[in-house]
Amino acid sequence: MLVKKTVCTRNMLLSAALLAAAIGLSQIQVAQAATAKATAAAQQTIATTAKVNDFTSPQWLKGSWRQSAGLSIPATAANKAAFRKGAQIRTADGQIRTIKVIYFSGAHMSVMLSGATLNASKNGHPKTISALGTTPVAGVPPPATSGNQAASSSAHSTAINNYTNNDWLNGVWRKSAGFSIPSSSANRSAFKVGSSVKLADGQARKINAVYVSGKNMSVMLSGAALSGKLGYPNKLFSATSSSAPVAPAAPSKPATPAPGPVTSQPATGSSMTTALNAFNGGDFVNGVYNTSKFVGISVKATAENKAAFHKGAKIRFFGGEVRTIKLIYHSGGNMTVMVDGGAINGKAVGYPRTVSVSSTSFSNTSPSVDSTPAAGNAAPANPINLVGINLAGAEFGTDVRLPGVYLKQYIYPGEADFKRYAERNLKLVRLPFRWERIQPRVNGELNSAELRRMLTTLDHAKKYNMQVILDMHNYYRYYGKMIGTNEVPVSAFADAWRRIAQQVANHPAVYGYGLMNEPHTTNGKWPAAALAAAKSIRSVDAKNWVVVAGDRWSSAFHWQSYNTQLVKDAWMRDPSNNLMFEAHLYFDKDYSGYYTNRYEQYDPMIGVVRAKPFVEWLSRYRLRGFIGEHGAPDFSPSAVVAMDNLLKYLGQNCIPSTYWAAGPWWGDYALSLDVKSGKPRPQLPILQKHAANKSCGAVGPLR
Repeated sequence: MLVKKTVCTRNMLLSAALLAAAIGLSQIQVAQAATAKATAAAQQTIATTAKVNDFTSPQWLKGSWRQSAGLSIPATAANKAAFRKGAQIRTADGQIRTIKVIYFSGAHMSVMLSGATLNASKNGHPKTISALGTTPVAGVPPPATSGNQAASSSAHSTAINNYTNNDWLNGVWRKSAGFSIPSSSANRSAFKVGSSVKLADGQARKINAVYVSGKNMSVMLSGAALSGKLGYPNKLFSATSSSAPVAPAAPSKPATPAPGPVTSQPATGSSMTTALNAFNGGDFVNGVYNTSKFVGISVKATAENKAAFHKGAKIRFFGGEVRTIKLIYHSGGNMTVMVDGGAINGKAVGYPRTVSVSSTSFSNTSPSVDSTPAAGNAAPANPINLVGINLAGAEFGTDVRLPGVYLKQYIYPGEADFKRYAERNLKLVRLPFRWERIQPRVNGELNSAELRRMLTTLDHAKKYNMQVILDMHNYYRYYGKMIGTNEVPVSAFADAWRRIAQQVANHPAVYGYGLMNEPHTTNGKWPAAALAAAKSIRSVDAKNWVVVAGDRWSSAFHWQSYNTQLVKDAWMRDPSNNLMFEAHLYFDKDYSGYYTNRYEQYDPMIGVVRAKPFVEWLSRYRLRGFIGEHGAPDFSPSAVVAMDNLLKYLGQNCIPSTYWAAGPWWGDYALSLDVKSGKPRPQLPILQKHAANKSCGAVGPLR
């Protein structure tokens, strides 16, 4: 059957990506079937003939699969009927082969055969293959069933959700027997009360209860609690039971697992948002398909996505661009959505970003913001900058004798750094510096050269309308001596801040004074030191924020255990004093931000969980908060997703944050937004997305 040249061209363009996405292709086991002679084949009835597609790519040569025996042909109704598993085909050079597996990919089908890899020059495009009738061919054995081919009566199976937190271990409920799985329509049909399930270790259990929570469902089973070893990445198998289930005691209802970041179900006529696939290679860049003739995206082929993404629907990319869907290609568990218009930059709008889809249209082309205003629906007249960065460099060089040499051991960020981030709409800056450099002697004058560098840096910020929090990056120490000792009395700490405030208080770029970065092991003396420094600043500057960090490295998660005394003095709770309390938050196991385990997987809501103790403390005392440091490494997509959810939560509470880190001299540091290699930073689009949130008119949480 002939196909148009334009279809063949599309096949060539799409083949590598679509077939790579087809599940199980790499598991094809080439059967060792005998090849019949051409004379025997001539006696066989031909059911239909199909022209081989013109695919040539790293995986294909003239429509012939390079890795094992297989040909690609159009998926017409006639071809679907004739080319089936177990049927026999005749190649252009007269060989008789048995069809082992069929893979459908949009308008095309891959026919995988028994025997050795085919000679593309003899059997590929523009040759044809013929599907033979049912009369047996001499010398060709009947097709053998693949050992990993499921029988028609086999149970439905599903992936187990990858949840690990206080209630879940690898998607297994810790308190009683149960699993968390996606609440797809197939799973809801298969996993019902009274049905039986088979676990990865062969156990059979009865389903006692099912709890559906958004896009996930908890399947509670009879028997004792299960081992987390049976959870993710194993599968759960289900088969409907014909016998009445045993009636055990009702299991405890599990807490709702953290929702996944992938999709949100839209109401009729509304839009929904879904994550792009992390596809790279061939014609894909970060899940964006881009060739000279076709552009599109790859997303999961979930039931929700299948319903939402259809021809004629609109999709909106990060950044606001709206396109119309022209074609859909389904390939295993994924779908390629082809759209109108010109080239799409996958590095700018691809994974880990999301796209929105609507059956009608979008009210505007501005990027969607996943944050809800904390109070009221009207946009504030003067919205605050909710998302910013740490522009590092002036605190560098602590491994040498302080103060160190400027431009050799440390540097201040330059005008280009401020310009770059102003253009990215990240206009809130935390500027780390060292106390020893700005004031080399206790109670002494400020160093004039260092003060000029700081003021010049503030001038750069002013030029680009940016706000700066000056961060004394000293960990509650001065030349290694703790504040509150005879060598470094609290009064000296207060004196340093008074002198700095006198020099910068009227500078338009100054937004606040970060009293101290990550105080730790302070022997309970930090509250008194913070109070003294804050009052010292207030004697000079009554308007700009005084930013008060917490003890225990300012950990948001541990805040309530270490900082109850921080607001013991009523002065620290007085809203007229313009105080903002600063916490830090990282996702790794030890809360440090070093991310030493490159293979650690992070719960998507871990950032929210770690932020809540701090936010709840602020709400209880009606105080205002700031996350001065948070960060995700570029090698961990799950950490980037967790950061996305964290920023959404902070935005809902009107709590600003600054990402760690940006600025010169970072080399290829995994958390940095500026790296020597210049490779794309997956953290950046998430920050920009939430920086677009202009729903807050004041620092929160607002209650």
